[in-house]
Amino acid sequence: MSETRTVHVPLGERAYDILIGPRLLEEAGKHVAAIAPSARVLIISDERVAAAHLARLEAGLTASAIDHTALVLPPGEGTKSWDGIRQATEAILEAKLERGDLVIALGGGVIGDLAGFAAAIARRGMAFVQAPTSLLAQVDSSVGGKTGINTHHGKNLVGAFHQPALVLADTSTLHTLPDRELRAGYAEIVKYGLIDDAPFFEWLEVNAAALIAGDEAIRAQAIAHSCEAKARVVAADEREGGRRALLNLGHTFGHAIEALNGYDPDKLVHGEGVSIGMVLAHRFSHHLGHCPGQDVERVVRHLDGLGMPTHIGAVPGFTPTVEALIEAMKQDKKVSRGTLTFILTQGIGRSFIAKDVSEAALHDFLSQTLASA
Repeated sequence: MSETRTVHVPLGERAYDILIGPRLLEEAGKHVAAIAPSARVLIISDERVAAAHLARLEAGLTASAIDHTALVLPPGEGTKSWDGIRQATEAILEAKLERGDLVIALGGGVIGDLAGFAAAIARRGMAFVQAPTSLLAQVDSSVGGKTGINTHHGKNLVGAFHQPALVLADTSTLHTLPDRELRAGYAEIVKYGLIDDAPFFEWLEVNAAALIAGDEAIRAQAIAHSCEAKARVVAADEREGGRRALLNLGHTFGHAIEALNGYDPDKLVHGEGVSIGMVLAHRFSHHLGHCPGQDVERVVRHLDGLGMPTHIGAVPGFTPTVEALIEAMKQDKKVSRGTLTFILTQGIGRSFIAKDVSEAALHDFLSQTLASA
C-alpha cells in the first residue's frame, strides 16, 4: 500500500490533487511532468527552507529532466511585501518562463502566498505548484488558492484567488521544523474541529500530543483530514462569498494582534496569533451569550496543554489599547461597508458568521480582556 494519500479538490477545470506523504520532493519531477509535460520551472523559496530542502527538490526535477532555476529570498513575513512580489515576478520574467511553464513554491505560508501571487500576475497568469514545508502550510495556506502580500495597512490585503495545479505536502519536511513552528501549525488543524467537526476535536484531544511529538501516522491522518475539510469548503465557496469565511475562525483577532506587533516573529508567529484569536472568538461568543463557558474552558485547556498561547498577555511586551485593536480589525477582509464581521461559535464544532456585532459590544469585551491580561 502506498504511503502517499491523495485529497482531490473538485473545482471543475481548476481541480487539483493534494498529495500527502514522505519523500514527495524527491518524486516531484514525475508529478510535475504529469501535469505539465515539457514545462520549465522557477522554484521560489527562502533561505532557511532552501538550506534544508532545495537540493532534494532540484534532484527530483533533474531526475525527470525538468529544466529549473531558483529564487531564494529572506525568511519571514517581511518577504511578503511589495518588494518581495517585485523580486518574484522579475525572476519569472528573467528566467523567460512562458505561460505554459510552472512556478513551484517551496516553503511555508509566506512563500506559498508570495509565489502564488507572482504566478497569478506574471504573464497574466501562470500555473504553479505548492510544495509546503511547514505544518501550517500543509493543512491550510497551500490549499484553496488564496495568494497575496501584506502592506502597512494589514495582512493579505493585496492578492488574488489563484488555485495551484498541484500540492505536494512532503511530510518528511516536518522533521526539520522547530517545535514552535509545529505548535503554530497545529492551530490551523484544531481550527477545523472547532468550526464544524466536534468529533475531530475530540480525536485531537486524544492524539494531538503524539502529533506534535512526531507520530507519522497521526500526523498524516490529521493533515489529510484537515485538507479534506478545507477542500469541501473551497469547492462550495471558492472566492469566500459565504461559508468559506468560517475558515477564518480566530483570524480577525489574530491578524489584528499580528499587525500591531509588526509581524515580528520573535514576538508572535501566525499560528500563535490564530491560537490566541480562536480563544478570543470563543470568549467573545460567550460574552455575547452564544457559547457555553465550559466549551470556552475546554478549548483553553486543550491549547494550554500543548504549550500554545491563549491570551494577549502571552505576547512579549504587547500592551495594546482597545482602540488600536479595533482599528486593526477594521482592515479585516470580512469588513463590509465599515461593519465588522466575526466568526463566532455556539460551542465546539458549531461556528457561524456574525454580521451584526456592535462595535460597542466589541469595545466592552476588549476592555474586560485587556484589564485581565
